[in-house]
Amino acid sequence: MKTPFAARQSFQKLFYPLLMAVAILLLWQWLVTALQVPVFLVPSPLVVAQSLMQNFPSLFMSLLYTMKITVISFAVAIVIGSVIAFLLVQNRFIETALFPYIVFLQVTPIVAIAPLIIIWVKDTTLSLVVCATLMAVFPIISNTTQGLRSVSPGLLSYFQLNHASRMQILLRLRIPSALPYFFGALRISSGLSLIGAVVAEFVAGTGGTDTGLAYQILQAGYQLNIPLMFAALLLISLAGFLLFAVMSWLTRRVLAAWHESELSHS
Repeated sequence: MKTPFAARQSFQKLFYPLLMAVAILLLWQWLVTALQVPVFLVPSPLVVAQSLMQNFPSLFMSLLYTMKITVISFAVAIVIGSVIAFLLVQNRFIETALFPYIVFLQVTPIVAIAPLIIIWVKDTTLSLVVCATLMAVFPIISNTTQGLRSVSPGLLSYFQLNHASRMQILLRLRIPSALPYFFGALRISSGLSLIGAVVAEFVAGTGGTDTGLAYQILQAGYQLNIPLMFAALLLISLAGFLLFAVMSWLTRRVLAAWHESELSHS
């Protein structure tokens, strides 16, 4: 049961952002109306809301497609990133040999390699998943590797004095120590999965083969339908916020009972 102080904190965390959002929307509406800004430059919030309602069926289907790519690529990135992190920790030779190439993949702009991936991978959905996975996997590898290595030397010595096997040290010491780093990586990678999916959709959308929100933005741009473009951008932003909120909630559920990073917020 929440204490009055905790309940007040929860209310403030919800109320203040909502208050700020209302203030920004009112200011936006007033400026657009007072300055008589044309709709094809910056539409008002009311016009964007009208466009969202009018085009909601097609926008919602595009949102589902984009979210499907995002969720699949995020799941694949978690599996691949975790496996690679475990391999890097177990063997210094593997880390020395592979890590520069992992960094090389991360610093290569996805916009530059997305056309090649879409050409090489014939299936459109699979090519988008590959692009988004490449965008999201590095934070999981980097953070999880750091977490697996960030164990207390005293605890590690204690495990070794008790003749713990490498697997026991991994399961009972390294993985619990790495969980805060891992969940921090999830919050980052969830957003990167969405960004990667949208970027890949922009590239694939030039051929008219994809039905994601990026394609809706491209079509709106060609037609100078700026309110529809803003509506699609709004849905992308809300999807990213939802992903971050889910990962933050999951982090609290897993860590709040025992880790100091969440005990102060519980």
